[in-house]
Amino acid sequence: MRNNLYEYDRGNMKFILYNIRYGTGKFLNQPFKHMRGYLSKSEEQTLKIGQFLAPYDADVVGLVEVDLGSYRVNKKNQAEILGKILNSNHIYKHKYEDDSNIMKVPVLKRQGNAFLSRLDSDEKFHYFQKGMKKLIIELETDEFVIFLVHLALGGKTRLHQIVELYDLMDQCDKPFIVAGDFNLFLGEEEISLFLKALNLKNANIHNKPTYPSWNAKKTLDFILYSEKIKIKSFDVLECNLSDHLPLFVDFEVEK
Repeated sequence: MRNNLYEYDRGNMKFILYNIRYGTGKFLNQPFKHMRGYLSKSEEQTLKIGQFLAPYDADVVGLVEVDLGSYRVNKKNQAEILGKILNSNHIYKHKYEDDSNIMKVPVLKRQGNAFLSRLDSDEKFHYFQKGMKKLIIELETDEFVIFLVHLALGGKTRLHQIVELYDLMDQCDKPFIVAGDFNLFLGEEEISLFLKALNLKNANIHNKPTYPSWNAKKTLDFILYSEKIKIKSFDVLECNLSDHLPLFVDFEVEK
């Protein structure tokens, strides 16, 4: 589906990656924070996330761990809510395959990932063969492609997914970015061969940590980019609305 809300400047593109943890980050510093946060209502927190993101005026926002309409958001879709706040189209999909047993669980079947985009674009949805969180969203513009992923927690499964990612990226005939929560608890070394094989670079050249947001020590979230993508600026943004920190890049596509 082609969507275009405004004409964009290929020399000045802004992209934000943010794992929003379904908007349930408000219990981060309380006992049993993970369980309480995961099950808590999140509509108010979703609005705060939108208010935080709005001043950055991003052309594209990649969101990981988005609630697509469970009781947590009063059966509203976080991608739609945030899209309205940011004046962006919302592109989303649940992260589990349709025939997965997980899709039988009311809360889990509403969990997905999303793009919020102001660009003229087409989207495709791919699924990994391995793992529980299988979704890959591909956003293609005339000039470049962005892939959004959320890789497995288990190391062996994650390795299989990285190999599948290589096969998909290797077929891309445009400059591209692949971004998401990679869950690389062992560090960037896990994807060193992947980076070398595709000649990708990490926008986070100083390896700033992204998790947990209240005392970040690990780098789990990545924005990787191919040749002909030029990163003009990069930052890990300070924000405690999730357990992850958002990543921001300003980039251009070279001719």
